[in-house]
Order: sequence, then C-alpha cells, then structure tokens
Amino acid sequence: MRDTAPLLLKSDFPSMRRDRLETLQANLGYRCNQSCFHCHVAASPKRTEEMSWETMVSLLRFAERQGATTLDLTGGAPELNPNFRRLVLAARAQGLRVIDRCNLTILNGPGHEDLADFLAANAVEIVASLPCYLEENVDRQRGDGVFEASLAGLRKLNALGYGLPDTGRILNLVYNPVGPSLPPPQEPLEATYKEQLAIRYGIVFNRLFALANMPIQRFGSQLVSRNQFDDYMALLKGAHRDENLAGVMCKTLISVSWQGHVHDCDFNQMLGLPLGDAAAPVHVSTLLERTFDGLPIRVAEHCYGCTAGQGSSCGGALDARPADAAAAAA
Repeated sequence: MRDTAPLLLKSDFPSMRRDRLETLQANLGYRCNQSCFHCHVAASPKRTEEMSWETMVSLLRFAERQGATTLDLTGGAPELNPNFRRLVLAARAQGLRVIDRCNLTILNGPGHEDLADFLAANAVEIVASLPCYLEENVDRQRGDGVFEASLAGLRKLNALGYGLPDTGRILNLVYNPVGPSLPPPQEPLEATYKEQLAIRYGIVFNRLFALANMPIQRFGSQLVSRNQFDDYMALLKGAHRDENLAGVMCKTLISVSWQGHVHDCDFNQMLGLPLGDAAAPVHVSTLLERTFDGLPIRVAEHCYGCTAGQGSSCGGALDARPADAAAAAA
C-alpha cells in the first residue's frame, strides 16, 4: 500500500486554532470484520492493534479533567476491542454522551448477538456506515454480502427503537462516495435515503452524514495506483470554502490513537501527525492539566477534504448543520 503522507505534508492550507474541547474521539483498534475500499484506517480482520484498558482509564480521566462531554468511539470495529463494553459502562457512569461508529454487520457477528441490546440499554448513539441504499453499490465498496448483513443490523436496531421518533435512541447513517468525487448535497440525499430505505426495506433512521473520502491510507493508495491522486487533490482544493473553517471538527475535537497518543483529528492520527505544534507523539495521560483553547491545529493538504464544497466532518456536511449549531460556530 502506497503511503500518501509525503504527498500531503507540504501545504498552503490556512492556519487554525482550537476552540473549547468538547469531544474526545478514541480509536479502539484497527481490527475489523470488513476491509472497505474507502477506509482511511486500512482496517481489516488481520489487524491486531487495540487500545488497552489502562489507556482507556487515562482517556476517561482526561475527559473528566478537560470537561469534555462526548466520547466518540471508532476503529476498525470498536466493538471488537475486548474492553469496549467496560469502557461504555464507565463513560456513561461518568455522564459522557457516547457515540459508537458501528459498521452494522458486527451486530450479528459471532459473540455479538446481544450487542444491539447493550447499546440500547446504555443510550449509546450509533453512527453507522451505509454508503448507498442500493445493494450493488454497497457490496462493490465494502464486500459481497455486506448490504444484506447491514440491513439485518438496521432491522435489529429499529426493533429496539433506534431511528424512531421520540425514543431518544439515535441512529445516524454515513454516506461516502464510491470514487474520487465530492459527496452530493446532504439534505436532498438524506431525503432520498429515507424514502428508498423505507419503501424498499422498511428501515428508518434519524440523520444522514455525507462525508468526503480522505486521500490517505487505503483510499489514498488506490488514488495513486490509478493516477488519480493529483486530480482528486485539485478537486478538493478547487472546492475549498473559507466559511467552512469555523465548523471543522478539529476545532472542538481531539483524536486519541489506540496507543493513547493525541492528535488533532482522526485523519492526522492515520498520518502520524502529532498534536498541534508538538514535535513528537504525546500521550493522553500527560495532558490532564493542559489548556487546549487557542492552541494551533496541525494542518496539511488532506484538510481540504473537510472544507471542500458543503464541508465534511464526523457530524456530516458543515452547511447542513442545524441552525443553532451553525450560529454557535459563526
């Protein structure tokens, strides 16, 4: 796999500084039951890296000291970490809002048949990848049979009240383009998803997040091998909008790797870029008393993926946020 980091580090992306820290995003490991084409983590069933319980304890202590309100769990498949449920229980007991970035197929995997019940019982919000409402498109991007397995997971979640009005059980879906293009406008795409999933399969959900693919790891390597890397970067840079800078996720989020190292975002983590102006990786346990508001954010060429077009973040398109959130970021 071609490393695209050397192609991204020299950049003219605008400088940025942090706002108040709200979200701690933790990568619990690279092991996954899938090997998706667009995966910027290059996760797969063969990966063995995973966060230890000791690091998770440091993570929770950091969140408490810093006043973070949200713990966002990602991977790989974060649920494959043997301490996933223990971490969720501890985080909820601490009063943290917990998000599970779930691939849906894990919900019916061996040993995980009761996972959906556990998530529901602990009011865990679910953000689930479903790159299309058509079977052929999903299987092309994520592997044969993934669409049907994803539907089975969605039906299990709907049966528990996820995605239904007035239940408080949040189910959001994620769309990624199949190839080197920007995602279409989020709101009309969400309306189409809701209509098609309801009509075809009886599936309901809350929100759709439309995310741009990042030119790093597996997707970036594919771009290079197909001589599409330069064209994709030109597309991202040509679609950059300065007004998106105020709402990008790294303003209020910090990403923690499975080793416990702190980064400005998940994408920087995958590129091995240390936090802010640090010269080397910094462990979360050493930052309990650090003040982050106003610190510089480390930027590179891939940052244009977050500011291109409608903008892109872990919470979807920046120009499709609720009006109160957009006003708060202005």
